[in-house]
Amino acid sequence: MSRRLSALAVTSLLAAGALAVATAPAQAAPADKPQVLAAFTQTDAGSYGTWLAARNNQAKWAAYGFDWSTDYCSKSPDNPFGFPFKLSCARHDFGYRNYKKAGTFSANKARLDSALHADLKRVCAGYSGAKKTSCDGLAWTYYEAVKNLGK
Repeated sequence: MSRRLSALAVTSLLAAGALAVATAPAQAAPADKPQVLAAFTQTDAGSYGTWLAARNNQAKWAAYGFDWSTDYCSKSPDNPFGFPFKLSCARHDFGYRNYKKAGTFSANKARLDSALHADLKRVCAGYSGAKKTSCDGLAWTYYEAVKNLGK
């Protein structure tokens, strides 16, 4: 019986911790920083949305000490031919800067580059015909550049 209660208590604590990260980031323990960083840097649209909401309210995440600085698309245009790639590049910079700071950049680089490509493809999904084809080609070019040259 006491084992079941102990297991239940541990499960409840873990669930409460996960809920705290999801609902009250300012109160979440900084020890959860790797999990939060990972949640902000996945390839799916939900991860992008979570990162964007946090970026727009950085004060709630101050305890984590994230580096929000960005040079956007570095030496490439931020909005090539009018395609709005700027925020996708900002999230990519966020991942690079924070994983470097954590000392785990090389283990995460491929995913960060793939997340950039996924973000750019979502931008391109808003177009059709020749504009979409052009946008997709630029998205691929940006991805290949960071994959092969990103440090």
